[in-house]
Amino acid sequence: MSDTIAVVGSNMMDLVTYIERMPARGETLAAPDFAMGFGGKGANQAVAAARLGSKVAMVTCVGDDGFGAQVRANLESNGIDTTHVRTVEGSASGVAPIFVEPDGENAILIVKGANAALAPSDVDGAAEMLRGASAILLQLEVDLATVYHAVAFGAREGITTILNPAPAHRDLDIAQLDGLDWFCPNESELALLTGLPTDTEADVTAAARHLIARGIRNVVVTLGGRGARRITADHVEEIAPVAVTPVDTTGAGDAFIGAFAHYLGAGHAPTEALTRAARYAALSITRRGTQTSYATAPEFAEFLSEHALD
Repeated sequence: MSDTIAVVGSNMMDLVTYIERMPARGETLAAPDFAMGFGGKGANQAVAAARLGSKVAMVTCVGDDGFGAQVRANLESNGIDTTHVRTVEGSASGVAPIFVEPDGENAILIVKGANAALAPSDVDGAAEMLRGASAILLQLEVDLATVYHAVAFGAREGITTILNPAPAHRDLDIAQLDGLDWFCPNESELALLTGLPTDTEADVTAAARHLIARGIRNVVVTLGGRGARRITADHVEEIAPVAVTPVDTTGAGDAFIGAFAHYLGAGHAPTEALTRAARYAALSITRRGTQTSYATAPEFAEFLSEHALD
């Protein structure tokens, strides 16, 4: 096994509009700024891990349009292995229109495009690379059958699997995630996927343990400004938040997951990996954009010097 992180998932072109407020139905508003950048939950997590120094390989699909060529070039410019990036003929690449309000909060639409073509056969085609990986990262912007297939592959081969169940939807079959090592939702995703309340701290723990009873080993719930919580069958661990002034929260969850995979793969204990990931995500929301907000290892080291690990 190597220290390569394999990401099986999505890529998008982010079309980011900075707004004063969301328009009402039928209303037209002038917006103060616009930016276009690279996104998609899979690609974001891959870039975050690569910026921190991990070797990363991606299994994904792009369209045969200009965006597809740009996405591939962007991954390569971040040192990510694109051997298993497949171009889907006749398909547009995925896009994500994003609307960012003055407080940094955002609303996002996704158009999957070529991401919808990522299939279990793509996982099989990358099997040799995946067998040498330290971890497989997954999200829900691709077909669920592909996610299930990759989880089963990881469990069978003894490879750590990490699933960020976003965007969450009720069609996710928890029974097909048996043996998953890390399940990393936010509060609202946890509520949607379990059908259980997450209004209180006790509710969050109970909902997470509902998943653990069904074969998932660890649940990490991201709690925004309240940090995160790791829950196992017999243990609850709080990951403290980091106080920063938010500029743009787009992609913060992906920054967290990518950094967690990096530090876990580098041999850090889960608590330290999660604590560093929370700080990496906090740094990302002080900057505009998605992947443009992700720090390099030296930049993050400087941030850590000002926000010491507990």
